[in-house]
Amino acid sequence: MKQLAILLLILSCSSAFSQKRSKIDSLNTILLSAKIDTDMVKIMNSIANTYSKSDMDSGVHYAEAAYKLAKRLNFNRGLLLVYGTYGNALINVGKYEEALKLSEEGRLFMDKLLRETTDTIERNKILKRMASVTSNLGASYDYMAKYPEALNYYMEAVRQYESVGDRKGSASVYHNVGGVYLSIEDYDKALIHFRKAYDINKETGNKRWLANNVGNIAIVYSMMKKVDSALAANKQALLLYDEIGDALGMTNATLNIGVMYTEAGYNDSAILYIAKTLELNEGVGEPKISANGYLSLSTVYLNKKDNAQARKMLKKAESIVLSLRDFELLEIYYMNLFKVDSSQGNPLGAIRYLQLAYRYRDSVHNEENVRKLTQTQMTYDFERKVSETRAAQEKKDALAAKEMHRQKTMRNASIGGFVVVLLFAIVFFSQRNKIKLGKKQSDELLLNILPAEVAEELKAKGSADAKLIDDVTVLFTDFKGFTQLSEKLSPKELVAEINTCFSAFDNIMQKHGVEKIKTIGDAYMAAGGLPTPNKTHAEDVVKAALEIQDFMHRHKTEREAAGKLFFEIRIGVHTGPVVAGIVGIKKFAYDIWGDTVNTASRMESSGSVGMVNISETTYNLVKDKFTCEYRGEVEAKGKGVMKMYFVG
Repeated sequence: MKQLAILLLILSCSSAFSQKRSKIDSLNTILLSAKIDTDMVKIMNSIANTYSKSDMDSGVHYAEAAYKLAKRLNFNRGLLLVYGTYGNALINVGKYEEALKLSEEGRLFMDKLLRETTDTIERNKILKRMASVTSNLGASYDYMAKYPEALNYYMEAVRQYESVGDRKGSASVYHNVGGVYLSIEDYDKALIHFRKAYDINKETGNKRWLANNVGNIAIVYSMMKKVDSALAANKQALLLYDEIGDALGMTNATLNIGVMYTEAGYNDSAILYIAKTLELNEGVGEPKISANGYLSLSTVYLNKKDNAQARKMLKKAESIVLSLRDFELLEIYYMNLFKVDSSQGNPLGAIRYLQLAYRYRDSVHNEENVRKLTQTQMTYDFERKVSETRAAQEKKDALAAKEMHRQKTMRNASIGGFVVVLLFAIVFFSQRNKIKLGKKQSDELLLNILPAEVAEELKAKGSADAKLIDDVTVLFTDFKGFTQLSEKLSPKELVAEINTCFSAFDNIMQKHGVEKIKTIGDAYMAAGGLPTPNKTHAEDVVKAALEIQDFMHRHKTEREAAGKLFFEIRIGVHTGPVVAGIVGIKKFAYDIWGDTVNTASRMESSGSVGMVNISETTYNLVKDKFTCEYRGEVEAKGKGVMKMYFVG
């Protein structure tokens, strides 16, 4: 069963709000009587820090005011404080681009101060503040799901903190690095970095962050299905939160233990811990925790075949779940109601609840969520490859520059007179002409490999950025019985026949403005609406698919008449978001990633020979342009049941 509590990342330190409120009131009293000078910058910065978790909008307000005043007063020491506070406040309210811009400005400012300062103590103070700003850069990229950049800045921040002996700062960044690896499901590395943070916080006696570390270690173990380890870690976190009096931390840890016992089938233990969660939450007042608690209890009682108690728990959850409008909670709620009614012999009610459960399951995976999921997963995959490519290219550039310097030194040393100069000129112009010819040939080759827009970007920058394109129509083709047929043809005949078909496909794609992506064995893949998005991509791709269908029919007739073997084809089409870009150092290629690609492949494999099979998404875009035949709901491998259509 899905339970949100298991996935909670306890990344922030919570404390009693009343204590914060008292501190803020005191600072505001001082602020009202303060002069407009450097002291006011410090007070507003302190208020912003105090608001950082309780009232994030107010945190931004005070941090911005402190930043502007420090700028106006040319107060460098104040700016050293404020850049970190203001950047963190912007991150808290989701203004990641603004946080990036501010943090880059802060790094330049601090770098300038470092160049102007020789005093060791003063330099260490600046480096410590710079580490905070560098960490904010990592956090901004982290929240934007740009994980390679996030890791680069986080590790730089660790080095900066370590250079000034700030163990607490290093621990906080190691904790965030663990969070990145948890996000990309690299659980081994997540554990390594959470444990690094844990070891430092244990050594320094920072129990609050120690509890957070243990809580996240528990999450990693639960994701790895190591139930015993996860339970032990959660119980350790619970003890630590109890020691420091963190009510929210205790409530979360207790709920996580209860949910884990539920999923492991230890029903009595699950009831004990979830009941304790609900009791603790009376003081915390988190509606989502209550909802998770009652839903978890309903699951426990369903496991125990106690339908009356299960329905009672669902009744308690009802008003909270409906008010939260959380699709995941609603799916669990209605699915458990379905199970209760099914067990009690109420088929009409059960069917109604099952329909509602599936409706909210679909809502969880609606178009916007798919777009975000694609961006998160695919951007990481692509940018990791790009980072590797850039590193390799920089190494090659450095070697080339070194060689050029060596040759230039030798040339200058050898040129002793006019004859040598003349000879050099002849060689130079000859080489220049060869370079021009070579450049022309390389440009033509590049345009044969990549879309023109991407090729130009690659030539201009030496790299091409990944792009998320929201609406792309992807086409897949595959030959029926290719393996069996290939055994009956000679290698030469097989290659010639594939080349004939794929060459025809290439011409068809070019005619309809569709981008060929690649061939994989006997499969052919193309996409419309990229690299430059357009509104006709679905129509263009379906036209191309129908023309392929027509070509293959004519080609089959010709080969049959000549007594030759022939291929038959399946064609599948689907529309959705993709990430597009180039990968590799050698033999690089323009490629696309995302669930849309997988679904297009399923449209092909779920289709029929000689037919163009399209998804419901594509159908909705082209239904007024083409004659379509509804096939019904068809099982697609790995996708479940999907509505499909043949295009005539």
